[in-house]
Amino acid sequence: MSTQEYVFLAFAFFGGFGMFIFGMHIMAEGLQKSAGDKMRNLLALLTNNRLLGVLVGTVVTVIVQSSSATTVMVVGFVNAGLMNLVQAVGVIMGANVGTTVTAWIVSSSEWAVFLKPDKIAPMVVGIGATMLFFLREKRQKQVGEILIGFGLIFIGLEYMKDAITPFKDAQAFKDAFLMLGHHPFFGILAGFLVTAIVQSSSASVGILQTLAAQGLVPWSAAVYIILGQNIGTCVTALLSSIGASKMAKRAAVIHLLFNIFGTLLFTVGTIVYFKTVGSAQGAVIIGMTGISIFHTVFNISNTVLLYPFADKLVYLSEKIVTGKDVEEEREEIIALRHLDNRILESPTFAVENAIKEVVHMGELAVENVRTAVEALVTKDEGLVEKVFQREKDINALDKMITDYLIKISNTPLSEKQQIVITNLFHTVTDLERVGDHAENIAELAAYYKEKDLTFTPEAMEEFGQISRKAIETIELAIQARRDNNPKLVPKVEDSEEEVDALEELLRQRHIERLAANLCNTVTGVVFLDSISNFERISDHALNVAYFVKDEAI
Repeated sequence: MSTQEYVFLAFAFFGGFGMFIFGMHIMAEGLQKSAGDKMRNLLALLTNNRLLGVLVGTVVTVIVQSSSATTVMVVGFVNAGLMNLVQAVGVIMGANVGTTVTAWIVSSSEWAVFLKPDKIAPMVVGIGATMLFFLREKRQKQVGEILIGFGLIFIGLEYMKDAITPFKDAQAFKDAFLMLGHHPFFGILAGFLVTAIVQSSSASVGILQTLAAQGLVPWSAAVYIILGQNIGTCVTALLSSIGASKMAKRAAVIHLLFNIFGTLLFTVGTIVYFKTVGSAQGAVIIGMTGISIFHTVFNISNTVLLYPFADKLVYLSEKIVTGKDVEEEREEIIALRHLDNRILESPTFAVENAIKEVVHMGELAVENVRTAVEALVTKDEGLVEKVFQREKDINALDKMITDYLIKISNTPLSEKQQIVITNLFHTVTDLERVGDHAENIAELAAYYKEKDLTFTPEAMEEFGQISRKAIETIELAIQARRDNNPKLVPKVEDSEEEVDALEELLRQRHIERLAANLCNTVTGVVFLDSISNFERISDHALNVAYFVKDEAI
């Protein structure tokens, strides 16, 4: 062949590979959007039950179509404090099982009896594109994305196979794979390097299956390459753990240890097998389905074998990554790591994590209101300073959460998730304003102390009454946000109306006391400004609750 023909074949192979991995990406996005709340419910299963962790890891990997993405998310969850190492072990094991699904999708072109995927792929892309661009229902558009991704996978594979076809009789290729089959170290190294470079074991297995479809790969070479691919897939998680907490680094190390131990066990076993009873089998050419079978057997067997030793993996990771995470001494820790970019690999989980942080911000704001109230009642300057310091934390969270929400909004979201993100933007603003009102009350408390003012017994009782009701209102709203419970919204409405009525009543009563010279004007200003702040706090609480109600429609 001429140089030009070689160049065109290289273009075809890399173009096909590009369509293949892009198809995987598009299909994964469609699956995630379609899964929506179902993926969200998986977080609730992340208990210390490792078996449930394996299930979650398997399902998530099937949806995101990448064990690397799942393990990167695991590192993010551990770094964010949403998952401990015991839970992480199960999810990592499940991720290895879930990644086998992609190989079976690819090999279906060999064993599918009717409507072979590689033959109908162009039509599938056409149907998907029609649904995506001409149908209005979001669910139908999501199905269209899945179909486009599915079709592109097989179109890409066909381009790759066609580019390799002229070389299927080349002795150099055959000799190279025979060498990899006879030297396990080089076979494992080849699988490791390719996977580390493309950052996806599913993609590297797809490349191997493409080569196998042309009759170039013997069983022994395929086995060792697949074993190397399972170590190579750990590189992504290890890289993502750089700069993370020690616990997150341990999660990445657990992934590496799990795959290394499994690879060592199978390497020894397969070497013995190919050197003895299976010597002839090692030279037999493997097909795409054969690769899927071994890939599945390896990952499931590895999980079954090492499952009882999960605690040992945790122990080893702690010995490799020593020391404890340094915690800040402040009572309220504003941890940017809670808004971990790794979790953006799955927008559904990222949305849930953002909700948790918004709730955390709300809890800080409520605590600040309580502290401000106590500061005024007790005239404690230390509490006033505590309010001011916590308000800085709330403002910092406001910026961090807003930045994170912007990042989430740039990921593929379902229609409902887009509504949630928009509402979270507004909720953060309302909670920041609640913090501002707490700061206002603290400033009034400082003035109250400085001027040595004193409320009348009636005013003090009324101050306590409206402050308790305002705090109850914002607590109900935050609970509704935390639990995604629109049934609490009517309670928030009732409570907010009580605060409004109280504010109007107490304002009138205090004006009457001023008129009767029962308290001075300066004290009156502090009282009236305070109850006005409580009324505004309840207004913001109602806004927060209405956003939850809006999402339920």
